[in-house]
Amino acid sequence: MTHYPKATLESYGYKDYKKTKKFFTVLRKVFVVVIVVSLYIPILMLLLQSVNSSPNINEFGHFTLDWYTNMFDVRSLKNAIINTLLTSVISTLLATVIATFMAVGIYALPKQIRQRVMLLNNIPILNADIVTGISLMLIFSLLLPLFPYIFGPVTLIMAHLFFTIPYVVLSILPKLKEMDTNLMDAALDLGIKPYKALIKVIVPAISAGIFSGMLLALTMSIDDFVISYYTTGNGFDNLPIWIYGSIGRKSLTPSVYAFSTLLTLMTLLSLTLYQVFIKKDKKGKIK
Repeated sequence: MTHYPKATLESYGYKDYKKTKKFFTVLRKVFVVVIVVSLYIPILMLLLQSVNSSPNINEFGHFTLDWYTNMFDVRSLKNAIINTLLTSVISTLLATVIATFMAVGIYALPKQIRQRVMLLNNIPILNADIVTGISLMLIFSLLLPLFPYIFGPVTLIMAHLFFTIPYVVLSILPKLKEMDTNLMDAALDLGIKPYKALIKVIVPAISAGIFSGMLLALTMSIDDFVISYYTTGNGFDNLPIWIYGSIGRKSLTPSVYAFSTLLTLMTLLSLTLYQVFIKKDKKGKIK
């Protein structure tokens, strides 16, 4: 009678497999940590410089909040911040309203026509910012004989509308696809007028997409430089343009670091609120 050796996990290479799996698990965790740290190092540096008493980035004096309290002492910086918030808020609100109606209209189109319209919607997204900026500048220049002082807040808001609307549309359309198509028909059958059904039925159902699109539009509008540079007028600078000019004049104040830190914290807060909003929206659907 032939005797065979007792089979063990080690004889099938299980031990080597376990070592290899452990190695790749550790490697994966290290890779994730390195990527996350690399992404957040610039933000941490910005935070440190905003509380650094020394304007020199190569040395740290002592902890101070003077750059926050004196943020609006520099008049040009104050005007740039006000201009940025003014144009961003107005363009974001307008883009959200326009894009909501556009998304609803696009979703109601037949499939083939909808695909063609979406292709047109995506062109401004894929287009280079410098091409978009120069194109808009040429269009606004044609209006100079009729409106000699058109370049300024008006052109800046119109330019921001041009490149933010497509992003908001893309944020809303997935929510429209998730929505029950019978909601609108049921509302109309109950005697509600179409515009009231849109406001009271459709908009609440896609509110998560509207909010995410609005947040995206606001973020893009605040930090846009290239398109704003070509479409603004003399004496009306937003924050990115003001920072660019200050670097060229070597007169950049550390208060910019403080305001940038506040913007980062506001963005973090907005994302947190968005996640809470999404969770409540999902719980409502489950119920």
